[in-house]
Amino acid sequence: MRFGPTPLRDAEDAILAHGFRLPGRVLKKGQRLSADDVTALREAGYDSVVTARLDPDDVTENDAARELAETLAAGAAGGSGDGPAPHTGLVTGTAFTGRCNLLAAVRGVLTVDEEGVAAVNAVGEELTLATLPAMTVVDPRRLAATVKVIPFAVRRPHLDACLGIVRARGGLVRVAEFRPRRAGLVLTMLPGSRSSMLDKASSVLRNKLAGIGASLEAERRCPHDEGEVAAALAGLVSAGCDLLVVLGASAIVDRRDVVPAAIETAGGTVLRLGLPVDPGNLCLYARMGARIGSVPVIGLPGSSRSPAASGADLLLRRVGADLSLSEREFADWGAGGLLKEQLGRPSPRSAPADVAAVSAPSPRREVAVVVLAAGQSRRMGRRNKLLEEVDGEPMVRHAVRAAASAADGRPVVVVTGHECEAVEAALAGYDVAFAHNPEYDAGLSTSLARGVAALPPGIEGAIVCLADMPGVRAEHLERLRDAFDPGAGAAICVATRRGKRGNPVLFASRFFPEMCDVEGDVGARHLVGAYAELVREVEMPDDGVLLDIDSPSALRAYRAGEAPGDA
Repeated sequence: MRFGPTPLRDAEDAILAHGFRLPGRVLKKGQRLSADDVTALREAGYDSVVTARLDPDDVTENDAARELAETLAAGAAGGSGDGPAPHTGLVTGTAFTGRCNLLAAVRGVLTVDEEGVAAVNAVGEELTLATLPAMTVVDPRRLAATVKVIPFAVRRPHLDACLGIVRARGGLVRVAEFRPRRAGLVLTMLPGSRSSMLDKASSVLRNKLAGIGASLEAERRCPHDEGEVAAALAGLVSAGCDLLVVLGASAIVDRRDVVPAAIETAGGTVLRLGLPVDPGNLCLYARMGARIGSVPVIGLPGSSRSPAASGADLLLRRVGADLSLSEREFADWGAGGLLKEQLGRPSPRSAPADVAAVSAPSPRREVAVVVLAAGQSRRMGRRNKLLEEVDGEPMVRHAVRAAASAADGRPVVVVTGHECEAVEAALAGYDVAFAHNPEYDAGLSTSLARGVAALPPGIEGAIVCLADMPGVRAEHLERLRDAFDPGAGAAICVATRRGKRGNPVLFASRFFPEMCDVEGDVGARHLVGAYAELVREVEMPDDGVLLDIDSPSALRAYRAGEAPGDA
């Protein structure tokens, strides 16, 4: 490829390197110049432009990106001709401006041949391949990897070298689809174990299992005893469960401990005890033997009672996607195995800032406000409900007015996504920071993570508001902030009305890592249940904290004054 200044007499059919805005016409970077384009440039006073002109062995940027992406999606071993390519669980997007994306076609776990990816990128700087981290859970249509050409063309030998690497290695990127499973859960009890704690653990694990495509079909609660646990495991297999999960009342600290001993008694084999991952070191992986069928068994540590990620989630993902689990694979988890800090960890870990500062409380707590305004309003039809008029102005302005009024100079972050430009325009005049969420269609959790990530350092907590609740006022937010006292056990403050919990909710900064770990179309409400001892309910003077507008009928009722009013 020849790149550089080109006289206009030689510029026809060349690729324009930089865009031009001419009278009555815009010439975009990367377009091929026509005779009319050249004439327009000449009439505008130019005698040369910077272009790229291709040589015979050059492949245009879009063609090169598409060819590599399609080969990655096919995943075929080069030149074998032995039947169809293995399914990679990936599809390609449309190539544009030298980029072609690879999107997940199924829900599952992304596997990455990291050495192969590095080999492709080492061929040269013209063509690049980037992927999400290995073992990321992806949903259909989620971006998994992207091919990007840096110049306007790639030399054919360079592209062929990259294609050869992909074919020789049988593909580099794959989505291992979760297989539907019938899961059975064993919860053990010691004298004094509270049923409420078992109920909470059961709820968390049900959600974790659902995340890998497994349904919790049966549950057994029994004393923390080898014989009782063995009988419970055998009963679950007899009931048709093909995945067993055991959460003991006491941690598994040795292969001769209660849970591994019970697995052996029931005819199983313990394959691994202990992972190079924290939290989640004390995980167990086993398989039931021929006596009662070959079924994977996962023994969980106490950290699995929390929805936050731990070593147990790595095990569940691999088992759910039928991926291999060898000693080498377990060993590889150590690099990157130190997961995010979890709450309630004892010394020598550092105490959270909002606990360490209890001895010297701040007279003005730095509590930010995050307004979630990124959703697609699917239940409203084609209309964006946040732009619908309520009391003479767009609905989203009500939520942001309350946030800005209550903030009193503290940060306010508005997370946008769907029709972001229109939403931002509707909020003209407010001193807020915008955080755009390009993955808004992946669920509420992605917007929550964007909002938390956009907060400045030193924030003690954040009030999370929903933009479709026009009845929420500054007074509601101020009451939450006034009640916020992490040192006294009020690290989560929930707006309530006559005992019914609503929104907004204030979370201490110590919860931010867990809020960013949530996946799917859910917020951080699970933290209210997981840390009940740190929750303070704050009674509000009216029903505005209970009413969200998510349908045309709800909007009509609100406009007509039929929504719940003040007490």
